[in-house]
Amino acid sequence: MSNPYLGEIRIVGFNFAPVGWALCNEQLMSISQNTALFALLGTTYGGDGISTFALPNLQGRVPIHAGQSPGTSNYVQGQMSGTEQVTLVTSQLPPHSHPVICNTGGGTQASPSGGVPAVESTGTSLDYSASGDGNTMNSAMIGNTGGGQPVPIIQPYLCMNFIIALQGIFPSRN
Repeated sequence: MSNPYLGEIRIVGFNFAPVGWALCNEQLMSISQNTALFALLGTTYGGDGISTFALPNLQGRVPIHAGQSPGTSNYVQGQMSGTEQVTLVTSQLPPHSHPVICNTGGGTQASPSGGVPAVESTGTSLDYSASGDGNTMNSAMIGNTGGGQPVPIIQPYLCMNFIIALQGIFPSRN
C-alpha cells in the first residue's frame, strides 16, 4: 500500500491488516513504541495517555465527518453515539385515531363478519350492517396493542474492514 499518511484510514475487502497497518478495532497501542501516531491521535479514541492510546473503533459504527453543517448536530472527533435498535412507545407515534365505523340506521345481518356495528332495533338480533353511515363509536372501545419489542434502525450495510496506517508519512499542516 503505497506511501500512506501515518494514521490514514482505508477500507479494504480482505479480512486482515497488512504489515504496517492495524484494524480499526479500538486496539490499545503503546505510546513509547508509536510516538508519531500518538502525536496525531492522542487519546481521542481512548487509552490512558500515559502509556497507551487507542486506535479508532469502527466495528458496528458508521464514520461521519467532525463539525456541523446547517441543520445538523455538532459532531466532535472521537464522539460515539447511536444505537442499533429502539423501542417505540405510544407517545412517539404520530397523533392518529382508529375510529370504529358504525351504522345508526339499524342492522341487516346477524354475523359480524364483513360488517360494522349497527343499531339492533328490530328485535331480530341483526346487530351488524354491511356498510357504515359515516358515524363513529366511542374511541374507548378500542384498546392499546403492541408487544413493546425493539425496532431495528440499522441502514442497509455491507461489512468491510477499516485499517489504519501505523507507518507512513507524517502529515504536515497547511
